[in-house]
Amino acid sequence: MNYAQQESTLIQSQEIIITLYKKAKLIESITLNKAELIIGKDKNADVKLSGFSLSKIHAKLVFNGHYWSVQDMSSMAGTYVNRERIIEYVQLTEADTIKIQDYELHCRPAQPTTMKQQAIKPLPMANKNIQWAAEETQPNFAAHQVATEIQTATQTVTQTPMHVKNEHRQRLHAEVIQTLDLRRQDISSLGQQDIKALTRETALELLKNWHEPTDDVDALIDAVFHDIAGFGPLELLLQDPSVSEIMVNCATEIFVEQNGTIQKSPLTFTDDNAVLAVIDRIITPLGRRIDHSSPMVDARLPDGSRVNAIIPPLAIKGPCITIRKFPAKRLEIDDLIDFGSMDQAMAEFFKVAVSEGKNILVSGGTGTGKTTLLNVLSNLIPMHERVITIEDAAELKLNQPDLVSLESKPANTEGTGAIHIRDLVKNALRMRPNRIVVGECRGAEALDMLQAMNTGHDGSLTTLHANTPRDALSRLEVMVMMAGMDIPVQAIREQMCSAVHIIVQQTRFPCGSRKITHVSEVVGIEAGVIQLQDIFVYKRKGINAQGKIEGKFMPTGFIPSFYETLAEFGKPQNTDIYTQNYLGAGA
Repeated sequence: MNYAQQESTLIQSQEIIITLYKKAKLIESITLNKAELIIGKDKNADVKLSGFSLSKIHAKLVFNGHYWSVQDMSSMAGTYVNRERIIEYVQLTEADTIKIQDYELHCRPAQPTTMKQQAIKPLPMANKNIQWAAEETQPNFAAHQVATEIQTATQTVTQTPMHVKNEHRQRLHAEVIQTLDLRRQDISSLGQQDIKALTRETALELLKNWHEPTDDVDALIDAVFHDIAGFGPLELLLQDPSVSEIMVNCATEIFVEQNGTIQKSPLTFTDDNAVLAVIDRIITPLGRRIDHSSPMVDARLPDGSRVNAIIPPLAIKGPCITIRKFPAKRLEIDDLIDFGSMDQAMAEFFKVAVSEGKNILVSGGTGTGKTTLLNVLSNLIPMHERVITIEDAAELKLNQPDLVSLESKPANTEGTGAIHIRDLVKNALRMRPNRIVVGECRGAEALDMLQAMNTGHDGSLTTLHANTPRDALSRLEVMVMMAGMDIPVQAIREQMCSAVHIIVQQTRFPCGSRKITHVSEVVGIEAGVIQLQDIFVYKRKGINAQGKIEGKFMPTGFIPSFYETLAEFGKPQNTDIYTQNYLGAGA
């Protein structure tokens, strides 16, 4: 039954039938005969709903003896009637659609009536920014004012056509879902290509009945398909190789990092519910959750891209998503040379340091490329060694055959069952690893990582947030103290001095370039202070005509101390890379 085209028959009997749908699938039809009906999560509600942003008493249906009205009970998620968020909507008709999150409610009298009357318009909310991505309730769409085009950004974000009107997209999405439901099509059992073909076939059939000009048909159908089975407008950005980071501030604000610079995308979501649906689509296969009790989550996409999501009430403007895309091609050390992140001499040093089991700490700020560098360094580990990776959200892609990847686990709905990185580091020590690679040290796990490095697991690698190699040591010291053990500072520093061999500082410059600015060796401790010696530094020279940083990677003239040991064991290395044109020579 197409409720959008049903005649506006006023419901004037107290006994009504409520038909409940969730995500366009029929849940139940119930007959009720009460003057006041409660809709919400409360166990005594007449119409029971479930959802993290729904209220116990979310809305009420009230009969005054002549007609029904719908009242929103100051809910956070809101109550919508015919696309409008309402405080109260009086004189409910059979043609009206009540929308609460993923639920749709349609009401009709238990006994048919012939009296027809147009419903009074809803009392609107002060905030008109929230819209409902649902079917258009007007029988003649041509009479309805079409929304304006998505505002064109000042900079082009992607070459894919984006002139799809949100209102057309909303309408076609709702009509496709309704048509598939009426045909009893179970798309959950179909593959992506089958869903795409079915969506296109259904959409083309529906578009024949549209009487007004539409957008680019292919772009419109693709947008609807992405809303149904993908990640909505994010699909285009995920497919664009020039986009490295996607930041959804709210439904109507999407920013991207493209070729090293951040700019606003012309793409938008239809509403907050569409953003929440994408978040749910990302985290559900991973067994993770996000709700009011746990409004933040870290996850990953199938390709390894890192995802962070945060929702109201913590996110004031609406649900937020941040995606750091994982490169489609697995990067090798030669790729970083081509990108200008390091030079050949540095690459030669890293190959020796990793193969000889030096413990390496990669330091840098957010978005500097720490994880990318860690992945490249990890792939330099000899193929015969057993490697265990430990991460919050699995991103590392290693090619060693003897590899175990571990991922932390958040608490369940009861607040129990969380498995932290520190627990995984302890467990990894029982798994006979040659190398332990921790995606990022953020807290007390730093102590266990240092102990692992000091107890026969040389060649381990990890990252942390710091702005300089010296700051990295200070932050590592603080994180060890977070373990809650009363260890003297001197003992911590001695442990750090013997555990950490190399610190690599990664920096992101304002132009978007990412470069290794320091490669430093921990050479000892003197008067209670850990001593560092730079091996390579990046010497900046200025900005070129394109606004990019210019400079040169230079050795300092210091030869790594472990090269002497290697020579004693019959493994002499090339030392010319450290002494030719070094910084102290004024090159």
